[in-house]
Amino acid sequence: MRAIKDSVHDYIEVEGVAADLLDTEAFQRLRHVKQLSTVRLVYPSANHTRFEHSLGVYHLARRACRHLDIDGSRAEAVEAAALLHDVGHGPYGHQTEGVIERRLGRHHDDVHDIIATGEVGRVLESHGLDTDAVADRIDGQGRLGQLVSGELDVDRMDYLVRDAHHSGVPYGTIDQGRLLRALRYVDGDLVLAEGNVQSAESLLVARALMNATVYRHHVSRIAGTMLERACERLLDETSLHAEDFARMTDDELLAALRDCPATADAAARLGTRDLYKRACWLELDETPDHVVDATHAELRDLERDVAAAADLHPALVHLDVPGRPSMPESSTRVVVDGDVRRLHEESPLVQGLQAAQDVQWRAGVYAPEPHLDAVADAATATLGLDA
Repeated sequence: MRAIKDSVHDYIEVEGVAADLLDTEAFQRLRHVKQLSTVRLVYPSANHTRFEHSLGVYHLARRACRHLDIDGSRAEAVEAAALLHDVGHGPYGHQTEGVIERRLGRHHDDVHDIIATGEVGRVLESHGLDTDAVADRIDGQGRLGQLVSGELDVDRMDYLVRDAHHSGVPYGTIDQGRLLRALRYVDGDLVLAEGNVQSAESLLVARALMNATVYRHHVSRIAGTMLERACERLLDETSLHAEDFARMTDDELLAALRDCPATADAAARLGTRDLYKRACWLELDETPDHVVDATHAELRDLERDVAAAADLHPALVHLDVPGRPSMPESSTRVVVDGDVRRLHEESPLVQGLQAAQDVQWRAGVYAPEPHLDAVADAATATLGLDA
């Protein structure tokens, strides 16, 4: 057994299959992928990695298994899935996820190919674990998969607290112990026991506050949009294969961007925090539906149209439009008066948080500072905005 000192959970005890997975190349790679990618350009101390987050998720999964009387190989499969749940992430985590999905047609939770072969597969099989079953748990499939990826998963319980801790903000506070002890299975669904509506609400409040102040900070969004466009150009302009791109670390990606003439400027800007600025910052009710609901390809066409109207190179204009507001956690199942109910049916607070999401939603048009006025005028005319 290993005991690893952690900034959030104190000592994490690692044994069995998890101990053998620690030193695999796929897991060690996570030491070099930051958990909060471009958020660290806003919060300098947010330099923690997906390696330590994955250890935390494993720790909480062990606690959940013990509470739910899940043992033996079933527990080992859940613990292995918890430890490996982020091995499918590309460099800069979620910031490159869209690029990888479009190029390879898979989400970061689809790790069947990654763990079925090589070191990870051999370790799992040496412990009598089926690689497909572990990958299914990571993808949230089945009764036990809900613990790793679902409305009440241990992934969320770790990253909210960890991200708040390292960012230095007071918003990610949740009672992990209470949530873990309240977990139950009812008809195969993971639910919170009677008397835990407020515990479920606390999870949503923490997520909503972290979204507004950390995850969706406008500086991080600008940097993330610049990074995504640069990655697309890197794959278009070089012989780098998307599979190799997806297995890079943060530093390897930045180095590749610096070495490519088409992306060198973006890499330099990201490296020195010399970012584009907001030419437009739009609320939901002032953004036309055809922009809000546009596909990726349609957004790139609109981006090029705005650049042409401003008489600028297309790489100098970025259009950043998030999806329509959603809150999957509002469907969390909670036992109320003996019946399993959805949280949004029982909580006026959740309804308020959903309304707040609409108010906080923003779309952005970004450009280098000298061109902001020209881009703002071009975007107003091209996108059909109210001047």
